[in-house]
Amino acid sequence: MSYLIRAEQVSRTFGRGAAQVHALVDVDVEVHPGELTVVRGPSGSGKTTLLNILGGLDRPTTGRVLLGDGRVLSELRENDVLSVRREMVGHIFQSFGLVPVLSAAENVEVALRLKNTPVAERSERVARALDQVSLGKHGTQRPYELSGGQQQRVGIARALVGDPQILIADEPTGQLDSDTAATIMDLLSELTHERGIAAVVSTHDPILMERADRLVELHDGHVVNGSSTLSASSRT
Repeated sequence: MSYLIRAEQVSRTFGRGAAQVHALVDVDVEVHPGELTVVRGPSGSGKTTLLNILGGLDRPTTGRVLLGDGRVLSELRENDVLSVRREMVGHIFQSFGLVPVLSAAENVEVALRLKNTPVAERSERVARALDQVSLGKHGTQRPYELSGGQQQRVGIARALVGDPQILIADEPTGQLDSDTAATIMDLLSELTHERGIAAVVSTHDPILMERADRLVELHDGHVVNGSSTLSASSRT
């Protein structure tokens, strides 16, 4: 199976001299369509840094990030990186990242506005995205009128409404109780498999590993699953 995005010998260093921090060290990762890749590790292990690099929000200090079409994401000009993020990548955030004054539907629509989607298409696509996350009847509600789990579902709908090929989710269940977190991860897994998305989700919750098709374990910036190259993992 061909990858949609691949990190090759990626390292990321912050600071200089005595204050230098090696957030990632020679990390190799492949993310495939239709697979849910879970990145786990303790706080400070490099999970967020890896997701930021895979999602085009940061660049590696050394190494490179390849897209499935042959482009080197880490070497593209900033405008081209922005285009990749807009057209290919959907982001889900731990803090939900919703605009408080906008309704659920309007928050989802933001992603289509950024892509300059014709007005005539927006309403239908937003409604479909909200239906997919079981929020079809909540489009007019604002974030403060929704539960934490519902707010995260809005975040998922916003990430998916633009039909991304790659989905990046950094601790998407970090602010949710365990039952709601499991429901959100089940939803992400289902949508990943149904839509053939290459999804990368970071978490430190061992219970959520059960949803993984592929597992990456990080510790102090290193992949610690036996080699620096990601190997397919059976569901745990």
